[in-house]
Amino acid sequence: MEHVTLGRGGPEVSRVGLGTMTFGEQVAPADAFAILDRALERGVTLIDSAEMYPVPARRETFTRTETILGEWFAARPGARRRAVLATKVAGPSRGMDWVHNGAPDLTPADIAAACDGSLRRLRTDVIDLYQIHWPNRNVPMFGALYFDPAKDRDFTSIHDQLHALSALIAAGKVRWIGLSNETPWGLAEFVRVAEAHGLARVVSVQNAYTLVNRAVDNGLDEAMHRAGVSLLAYSPLGFGTLSGKYDDAGPDPQRPQMGRLARFASMRAQRWGRAETLAAARRYNALAREAGLTPVRMALAFVYTNWRVASTLLGVTTCAQFDECLDAWGTTLTPDVLARIDDIRREIRDPGQ
Repeated sequence: MEHVTLGRGGPEVSRVGLGTMTFGEQVAPADAFAILDRALERGVTLIDSAEMYPVPARRETFTRTETILGEWFAARPGARRRAVLATKVAGPSRGMDWVHNGAPDLTPADIAAACDGSLRRLRTDVIDLYQIHWPNRNVPMFGALYFDPAKDRDFTSIHDQLHALSALIAAGKVRWIGLSNETPWGLAEFVRVAEAHGLARVVSVQNAYTLVNRAVDNGLDEAMHRAGVSLLAYSPLGFGTLSGKYDDAGPDPQRPQMGRLARFASMRAQRWGRAETLAAARRYNALAREAGLTPVRMALAFVYTNWRVASTLLGVTTCAQFDECLDAWGTTLTPDVLARIDDIRREIRDPGQ
Protein backbone atom coordinates (compact mmCIF):
# COMPACT_ATOMS: atom_id res chain seq x y z
CA MET A 1 0.00 0.00 0.00
CA GLU A 2 1.33 3.42 -0.95
CA HIS A 3 1.62 6.13 1.69
CA VAL A 4 1.42 9.91 1.58
CA THR A 5 2.17 12.76 3.97
CA LEU A 6 -0.87 14.86 4.86
CA GLY A 7 -0.57 18.58 4.43
CA ARG A 8 2.64 20.33 5.34
CA GLY A 9 4.39 18.01 7.74
CA GLY A 10 1.38 15.99 8.86
CA PRO A 11 1.24 12.25 9.46
CA GLU A 12 2.20 9.69 6.84
CA VAL A 13 -0.91 7.66 6.03
CA SER A 14 -1.89 4.86 3.69
CA ARG A 15 -3.47 5.99 0.43
CA VAL A 16 -6.56 4.00 1.42
CA GLY A 17 -7.97 4.30 4.92
CA LEU A 18 -10.65 2.56 6.94
CA GLY A 19 -13.73 4.52 7.94
CA THR A 20 -15.52 3.02 10.94
CA MET A 21 -18.94 4.65 11.07
CA THR A 22 -20.66 1.26 10.55
CA PHE A 23 -19.07 -0.25 13.67
CA GLY A 24 -21.59 -0.66 16.45
CA GLU A 25 -24.71 -0.42 14.27
CA GLN A 26 -24.38 -2.47 11.08
CA VAL A 27 -21.20 -4.19 12.24
CA ALA A 28 -20.97 -6.15 15.50
CA PRO A 29 -17.78 -5.86 17.59
CA ALA A 30 -16.41 -9.26 16.55
CA ASP A 31 -16.85 -8.42 12.86
CA ALA A 32 -15.34 -4.98 13.43
CA PHE A 33 -12.28 -6.66 14.96
CA ALA A 34 -11.95 -8.85 11.85
CA ILE A 35 -12.15 -5.84 9.52
CA LEU A 36 -9.59 -3.93 11.59
CA ASP A 37 -7.26 -6.94 11.56
CA ARG A 38 -7.63 -7.15 7.80
CA ALA A 39 -6.77 -3.47 7.47
CA LEU A 40 -3.41 -3.93 9.14
CA GLU A 41 -2.77 -7.17 7.23
CA ARG A 42 -3.19 -5.30 3.95
CA GLY A 43 -1.12 -2.27 4.87
CA VAL A 44 -3.95 0.12 5.69
CA THR A 45 -2.72 2.34 8.50
CA LEU A 46 -5.24 5.22 8.56
CA ILE A 47 -8.23 4.41 10.79
CA ASP A 48 -10.87 7.13 11.04
CA SER A 49 -13.63 7.45 13.62
CA ALA A 50 -15.73 10.11 15.39
CA GLU A 51 -17.32 10.60 18.78
CA MET A 52 -20.81 10.61 17.23
CA TYR A 53 -20.34 7.30 15.37
CA PRO A 54 -21.97 4.96 14.43
CA VAL A 55 -24.24 6.39 11.75
CA PRO A 56 -27.16 6.90 11.70
CA ALA A 57 -26.58 8.86 14.88
CA ARG A 58 -28.71 7.79 17.83
CA ARG A 59 -28.65 8.53 21.53
CA GLU A 60 -28.35 4.81 22.28
CA THR A 61 -25.24 4.31 20.14
CA PHE A 62 -23.43 7.64 20.61
CA THR A 63 -19.66 7.00 21.08
CA ARG A 64 -20.03 3.21 20.55
CA THR A 65 -17.65 3.09 17.59
CA GLU A 66 -14.78 4.64 19.53
CA THR A 67 -15.44 2.17 22.35
CA ILE A 68 -15.13 -0.76 19.93
CA LEU A 69 -11.88 0.64 18.57
CA GLY A 70 -10.53 1.02 22.08
CA GLU A 71 -11.40 -2.59 22.86
CA TRP A 72 -9.59 -3.68 19.68
CA PHE A 73 -6.47 -1.74 20.59
CA ALA A 74 -6.55 -3.30 24.06
CA ALA A 75 -6.86 -6.78 22.54
CA ARG A 76 -4.15 -6.24 19.92
CA PRO A 77 -0.88 -5.22 21.56
CA GLY A 78 1.14 -3.26 19.06
CA ALA A 79 -1.79 -2.30 16.82
CA ARG A 80 -1.91 1.25 18.15
CA ARG A 81 1.72 1.83 17.15
CA ARG A 82 0.97 0.69 13.60
CA ALA A 83 -2.18 2.76 13.16
CA VAL A 84 -2.61 6.43 12.37
CA LEU A 85 -5.68 7.11 14.50
CA ALA A 86 -8.07 9.85 13.44
CA THR A 87 -11.28 10.88 15.17
CA LYS A 88 -13.56 13.89 15.31
CA VAL A 89 -15.26 16.23 17.73
CA ALA A 90 -18.89 16.82 16.75
CA GLY A 91 -19.87 20.32 15.72
CA PRO A 92 -23.03 22.09 16.94
CA SER A 93 -25.67 19.54 17.95
CA ARG A 94 -27.95 19.92 14.88
CA GLY A 95 -30.93 18.74 16.94
CA MET A 96 -29.05 15.87 18.60
CA ASP A 97 -29.49 16.79 22.26
CA TRP A 98 -27.20 13.96 23.35
CA VAL A 99 -24.23 15.62 21.63
CA HIS A 100 -22.53 18.13 23.94
CA ASN A 101 -25.84 18.39 25.84
CA GLY A 102 -27.49 19.79 22.75
CA ALA A 103 -25.29 22.89 22.66
CA PRO A 104 -25.81 25.02 19.52
CA ASP A 105 -22.17 26.13 19.67
CA LEU A 106 -18.86 24.26 19.87
CA THR A 107 -16.93 25.94 22.67
CA PRO A 108 -13.29 25.48 23.72
CA ALA A 109 -14.55 23.62 26.81
CA ASP A 110 -16.57 21.28 24.56
CA ILE A 111 -13.50 20.57 22.43
CA ALA A 112 -11.35 19.79 25.47
CA ALA A 113 -13.99 17.56 27.09
CA ALA A 114 -14.72 15.73 23.83
CA CYS A 115 -11.04 15.01 23.29
CA ASP A 116 -10.68 13.60 26.79
CA GLY A 117 -13.72 11.41 26.23
CA SER A 118 -12.34 10.10 22.94
CA LEU A 119 -8.97 9.34 24.54
CA ARG A 120 -10.67 7.30 27.27
CA ARG A 121 -12.86 5.34 24.87
CA LEU A 122 -10.04 4.74 22.40
CA ARG A 123 -7.72 3.66 25.23
CA THR A 124 -4.88 5.75 23.92
CA ASP A 125 -2.71 8.58 25.20
CA VAL A 126 -2.79 10.56 21.97
CA ILE A 127 -4.97 11.06 18.89
CA ASP A 128 -2.92 11.37 15.72
CA LEU A 129 -5.44 13.46 13.75
CA TYR A 130 -8.22 15.32 15.55
CA GLN A 131 -10.85 16.84 13.28
CA ILE A 132 -13.85 19.14 13.64
CA HIS A 133 -16.66 16.98 12.24
CA TRP A 134 -18.68 19.82 10.73
CA PRO A 135 -18.33 23.62 10.80
CA ASN A 136 -19.19 25.58 13.90
CA ARG A 137 -21.04 28.29 12.04
CA ASN A 138 -23.96 28.81 9.68
CA VAL A 139 -23.06 26.90 6.52
CA PRO A 140 -24.98 24.67 4.08
CA MET A 141 -24.01 21.00 4.48
CA PHE A 142 -25.29 17.41 4.46
CA GLY A 143 -27.61 18.03 1.52
CA ALA A 144 -28.32 21.73 1.98
CA LEU A 145 -27.31 23.68 -1.10
CA TYR A 146 -27.51 27.40 -0.36
CA PHE A 147 -25.91 29.71 2.17
CA ASP A 148 -28.50 31.84 4.00
CA PRO A 149 -26.98 34.85 5.79
CA ALA A 150 -30.23 35.34 7.70
CA LYS A 151 -29.25 32.27 9.78
CA ASP A 152 -26.00 33.82 10.98
CA ARG A 153 -25.55 34.24 14.73
CA ASP A 154 -22.74 34.21 17.26
CA PHE A 155 -20.55 31.12 17.29
CA THR A 156 -17.21 30.41 18.91
CA SER A 157 -14.75 31.97 16.49
CA ILE A 158 -12.33 30.06 14.31
CA HIS A 159 -9.54 31.71 16.31
CA ASP A 160 -10.90 30.30 19.57
CA GLN A 161 -11.47 26.88 18.03
CA LEU A 162 -7.88 26.81 16.82
CA HIS A 163 -6.63 28.02 20.18
CA ALA A 164 -8.43 25.12 21.89
CA LEU A 165 -7.05 22.61 19.38
CA SER A 166 -3.55 24.05 19.72
CA ALA A 167 -3.80 23.61 23.50
CA LEU A 168 -4.54 19.91 22.97
CA ILE A 169 -1.39 19.61 20.84
CA ALA A 170 0.65 21.44 23.48
CA ALA A 171 -0.70 19.05 26.11
CA GLY A 172 0.39 16.03 24.08
CA LYS A 173 -3.16 14.78 23.58
CA VAL A 174 -3.30 15.43 19.82
CA ARG A 175 -0.57 15.39 17.18
CA TRP A 176 -2.23 17.07 14.17
CA ILE A 177 -5.58 18.69 13.43
CA GLY A 178 -7.98 18.68 10.51
CA LEU A 179 -11.44 19.69 9.34
CA SER A 180 -14.39 17.82 7.90
CA ASN A 181 -17.37 18.81 5.73
CA GLU A 182 -15.68 22.17 5.25
CA THR A 183 -16.09 24.86 2.58
CA PRO A 184 -13.45 26.79 0.60
CA TRP A 185 -13.98 29.90 2.72
CA GLY A 186 -13.80 27.89 5.95
CA LEU A 187 -10.54 26.21 4.98
CA ALA A 188 -8.96 29.49 3.87
CA GLU A 189 -9.98 31.18 7.11
CA PHE A 190 -8.63 28.37 9.30
CA VAL A 191 -5.29 28.63 7.49
CA ARG A 192 -5.23 32.43 7.58
CA VAL A 193 -6.01 32.63 11.30
CA ALA A 194 -3.49 29.93 12.18
CA GLU A 195 -0.70 31.68 10.29
CA ALA A 196 -1.62 35.11 11.62
CA HIS A 197 -1.64 34.02 15.26
CA GLY A 198 0.92 31.25 15.39
CA LEU A 199 -1.67 28.54 16.02
CA ALA A 200 -1.78 24.94 14.82
CA ARG A 201 -2.35 24.60 11.09
CA VAL A 202 -4.81 22.05 9.71
CA VAL A 203 -3.27 19.31 7.59
CA SER A 204 -6.41 17.82 6.06
CA VAL A 205 -10.05 18.25 5.16
CA GLN A 206 -12.33 15.20 5.13
CA ASN A 207 -15.17 15.72 2.66
CA ALA A 208 -17.35 13.54 0.48
CA TYR A 209 -15.77 12.87 -2.91
CA THR A 210 -17.50 10.47 -5.26
CA LEU A 211 -18.91 10.35 -8.78
CA VAL A 212 -22.32 11.49 -7.51
CA ASN A 213 -20.83 14.30 -5.41
CA ARG A 214 -17.81 16.14 -6.79
CA ALA A 215 -18.52 19.39 -4.98
CA VAL A 216 -14.84 19.45 -3.98
CA ASP A 217 -14.12 20.28 -7.64
CA ASN A 218 -16.10 23.52 -7.30
CA GLY A 219 -13.37 25.53 -5.57
CA LEU A 220 -12.33 23.55 -2.51
CA ASP A 221 -9.74 21.74 -4.63
CA GLU A 222 -7.99 25.00 -5.49
CA ALA A 223 -8.12 26.20 -1.89
CA MET A 224 -6.60 22.95 -0.62
CA HIS A 225 -3.91 22.85 -3.30
CA ARG A 226 -2.75 26.41 -2.71
CA ALA A 227 -2.89 26.07 1.09
CA GLY A 228 -1.03 22.76 1.15
CA VAL A 229 -3.89 20.88 2.83
CA SER A 230 -4.79 17.29 1.91
CA LEU A 231 -8.16 15.77 1.05
CA LEU A 232 -9.43 12.69 2.86
CA ALA A 233 -12.24 11.49 0.60
CA TYR A 234 -15.21 9.82 2.27
CA SER A 235 -18.17 7.97 0.73
CA PRO A 236 -16.32 7.11 -2.52
CA LEU A 237 -19.16 4.69 -3.35
CA GLY A 238 -21.90 7.22 -2.55
CA PHE A 239 -23.34 5.21 0.36
CA GLY A 240 -23.42 2.12 -1.83
CA THR A 241 -25.28 3.71 -4.74
CA LEU A 242 -22.18 3.22 -6.91
CA SER A 243 -21.91 -0.47 -6.06
CA GLY A 244 -24.81 -1.29 -8.39
CA LYS A 245 -26.89 -2.94 -5.69
CA TYR A 246 -29.63 -0.32 -5.87
CA ASP A 247 -29.84 -0.18 -9.67
CA ASP A 248 -32.92 -2.39 -10.08
CA ALA A 249 -35.33 -1.61 -7.28
CA GLY A 250 -33.73 1.26 -5.42
CA PRO A 251 -33.13 1.09 -1.66
CA ASP A 252 -35.96 -1.39 -0.97
CA PRO A 253 -36.20 -2.03 2.81
CA GLN A 254 -37.75 -5.43 2.09
CA ARG A 255 -34.50 -6.69 0.58
CA PRO A 256 -32.27 -7.72 3.49
CA GLN A 257 -29.13 -7.94 1.36
CA MET A 258 -29.25 -4.21 0.79
CA GLY A 259 -27.12 -1.71 2.65
CA ARG A 260 -27.74 1.23 4.92
CA LEU A 261 -30.05 3.12 2.54
CA ALA A 262 -32.43 0.17 2.62
CA ARG A 263 -32.04 -0.47 6.32
CA PHE A 264 -32.46 3.06 7.67
CA ALA A 265 -35.37 5.26 6.62
CA SER A 266 -33.58 8.35 7.95
CA MET A 267 -30.77 7.77 5.47
CA ARG A 268 -33.08 7.24 2.50
CA ALA A 269 -34.38 10.75 3.15
CA GLN A 270 -30.90 12.24 2.93
CA ARG A 271 -28.77 13.28 -0.04
CA TRP A 272 -27.61 9.76 -0.93
CA GLY A 273 -31.15 8.41 -1.10
CA ARG A 274 -32.56 11.10 -3.38
CA ALA A 275 -34.16 9.88 -6.58
CA GLU A 276 -31.79 12.03 -8.61
CA THR A 277 -28.76 10.56 -6.80
CA LEU A 278 -29.93 7.02 -7.50
CA ALA A 279 -30.60 7.91 -11.14
CA ALA A 280 -27.13 9.42 -11.50
CA ALA A 281 -25.54 6.35 -9.93
CA ARG A 282 -27.31 4.13 -12.47
CA ARG A 283 -25.78 6.20 -15.27
CA TYR A 284 -22.28 5.80 -13.89
CA ASN A 285 -22.79 2.11 -13.11
CA ALA A 286 -23.95 1.49 -16.68
CA LEU A 287 -20.85 3.24 -17.99
CA ALA A 288 -18.65 1.02 -15.82
CA ARG A 289 -20.22 -2.12 -17.24
CA GLU A 290 -19.86 -0.81 -20.79
CA ALA A 291 -16.16 -0.26 -20.07
CA GLY A 292 -15.75 -3.82 -18.83
CA LEU A 293 -15.46 -2.81 -15.17
CA THR A 294 -17.59 -3.42 -12.12
CA PRO A 295 -19.31 -0.29 -10.78
CA VAL A 296 -17.25 -0.57 -7.60
CA ARG A 297 -13.95 -0.73 -9.47
CA MET A 298 -14.73 2.26 -11.70
CA ALA A 299 -16.04 4.44 -8.89
CA LEU A 300 -13.07 3.71 -6.67
CA ALA A 301 -10.53 4.02 -9.47
CA PHE A 302 -11.89 7.50 -10.20
CA VAL A 303 -11.26 8.56 -6.59
CA TYR A 304 -8.05 6.59 -6.00
CA THR A 305 -6.30 8.11 -9.01
CA ASN A 306 -7.63 11.66 -8.66
CA TRP A 307 -4.91 14.26 -8.03
CA ARG A 308 -7.12 15.94 -5.43
CA VAL A 309 -7.26 12.91 -3.12
CA ALA A 310 -4.55 12.07 -0.60
CA SER A 311 -6.35 9.12 1.00
CA THR A 312 -9.71 7.47 0.40
CA LEU A 313 -11.76 6.28 3.38
CA LEU A 314 -13.65 3.02 2.88
CA GLY A 315 -16.71 2.25 4.99
CA VAL A 316 -17.53 -1.46 4.85
CA THR A 317 -19.52 -4.06 6.73
CA THR A 318 -17.57 -7.23 5.84
CA CYS A 319 -14.02 -8.31 5.11
CA ALA A 320 -15.17 -9.42 1.66
CA GLN A 321 -16.36 -5.88 0.86
CA PHE A 322 -13.11 -4.47 2.18
CA ASP A 323 -11.05 -6.83 0.04
CA GLU A 324 -13.06 -5.96 -3.07
CA CYS A 325 -12.46 -2.27 -2.50
CA LEU A 326 -8.76 -2.71 -1.76
CA ASP A 327 -8.34 -4.92 -4.82
CA ALA A 328 -9.53 -2.02 -6.98
CA TRP A 329 -6.31 -0.17 -6.11
CA GLY A 330 -4.11 0.05 -9.18
CA THR A 331 -7.00 0.26 -11.63
CA THR A 332 -6.64 3.09 -14.13
CA LEU A 333 -9.40 4.57 -16.26
CA THR A 334 -8.89 5.30 -19.93
CA PRO A 335 -9.11 8.86 -21.23
CA ASP A 336 -12.35 7.88 -22.97
CA VAL A 337 -13.96 6.65 -19.76
CA LEU A 338 -12.84 9.76 -17.89
CA ALA A 339 -14.27 11.96 -20.63
CA ARG A 340 -17.58 10.12 -20.49
CA ILE A 341 -17.65 10.51 -16.71
CA ASP A 342 -17.23 14.25 -17.13
CA ASP A 343 -19.95 14.29 -19.80
CA ILE A 344 -22.38 12.75 -17.32
CA ARG A 345 -21.40 15.24 -14.64
CA ARG A 346 -21.89 18.21 -16.95
CA GLU A 347 -25.43 16.98 -17.52
CA ILE A 348 -26.45 16.08 -13.96
CA ARG A 349 -23.89 17.87 -11.77
CA ASP A 350 -23.69 16.69 -8.12
CA PRO A 351 -27.00 15.25 -6.94
CA GLY A 352 -25.39 13.71 -3.85
CA GLN A 353 -24.11 17.08 -2.62
